[in-house]
Amino acid sequence: MIESIISKSLSVTEVLNQILNAGFASGGSFAIWRKPKSNTLELIFDGQETPKKVNLQLEELEAGFIVHPFEDQEDKQAFFIQATHYWNWKLDQQIQKEDLPEWTKVATDISHQEYLKSVQRINVLSNSYPKNKDGESQEHFIELVEKSIQSIQDGYLEKVVPARTKSFEIPENFDLAIAIKNLLHSSPNSFVNFFHIPKIGTWMGASPEVLIETKGDEFYTMSLAGTQAAKGENPLKTAAWTQKEIEEQALVCRYIVDCFKRIRLREYEEHGPKTVMAGSLLHLRSDFRVNMKTTNFPQLGSIMLELLHPTSAVCGMPRKEAHDFLKKFEGFDRSFYAGFIGPVNIQDETSIFVNLRTASFQDGKVTLYAGAGVTEESDPQKEWEETEMKCEIIGKFIQKSQA
Repeated sequence: MIESIISKSLSVTEVLNQILNAGFASGGSFAIWRKPKSNTLELIFDGQETPKKVNLQLEELEAGFIVHPFEDQEDKQAFFIQATHYWNWKLDQQIQKEDLPEWTKVATDISHQEYLKSVQRINVLSNSYPKNKDGESQEHFIELVEKSIQSIQDGYLEKVVPARTKSFEIPENFDLAIAIKNLLHSSPNSFVNFFHIPKIGTWMGASPEVLIETKGDEFYTMSLAGTQAAKGENPLKTAAWTQKEIEEQALVCRYIVDCFKRIRLREYEEHGPKTVMAGSLLHLRSDFRVNMKTTNFPQLGSIMLELLHPTSAVCGMPRKEAHDFLKKFEGFDRSFYAGFIGPVNIQDETSIFVNLRTASFQDGKVTLYAGAGVTEESDPQKEWEETEMKCEIIGKFIQKSQA
């Protein structure tokens, strides 16, 4: 549980402010995160001003934080924040200023107003990314869902996941540290994260979806699909799923199993589906585990990362046809939305998440991203309402987090 600390100890907000001030003042890249169901805040800092890129052989990488957009890069690489400095802190542990690592103390004299200005001046995307065209139009999204349904009825697709954006001005007194603290408190089952790569991207989010995870000899991935608002005193017990949502989740499961079959991996555990909560939303989830030692797949993390991204939960099925459909009709560049992010080889663990429930900061504006899984039974208006719910998860913390 996140609590403000007693006299002479720093509050969570004060710790985050110190970290953020130092990160922005350095001119380099940095990332802050807390894994699902964890009480430990982790951060890495790389003072190099030139962004680093790496190949996707996870097992060979140094400790760091990987950031990959939805679309594959021409060089088949991902952005990488190297863990030149690493620190972690249990959020309920009392801490004083002198307990912070030395490299976080460089920005002590930056005034709060100067810090806010630095946040609002953030230039998220390099010039290589085109501006969004139709991402914010409700009319365009409704038409896109209708085209998606038609393509499914015509037998071209089984499922497709169109996305949209929603932008607004950063509130005048917006406090990034408070926004992150509130997100940590409200999303205990999500991967709460913030990362900044100069001239490339500045994003925050609370993703509910693991793409791949390795710890020791164990590999883990999940199938996550279906969305509804959490309602009532015990939403996990009272949730009712439609046939459309059950089939949507089953398609994602089938895709994971197909990936195992492609690499002739037959020994795996599958559990689910079960209803899980992420913030104020409910989803259907199945879990998949593999012992990499007994199956003789020591590089299963990298192999499955290549096979799974982009998952059918953020793209559709068949994957190539769904991807081509979105590229032709979606009307905007997803950038890092529905890409993947996460710590690599930190304390012998790698945890890569699909970049969902996310927002980017650019030139004084915030852009929210959300998608909806479309099947033959989809209702275009309800899919729009689902994206509104998903945008609200992050948007409300930015709009209400003021100094």
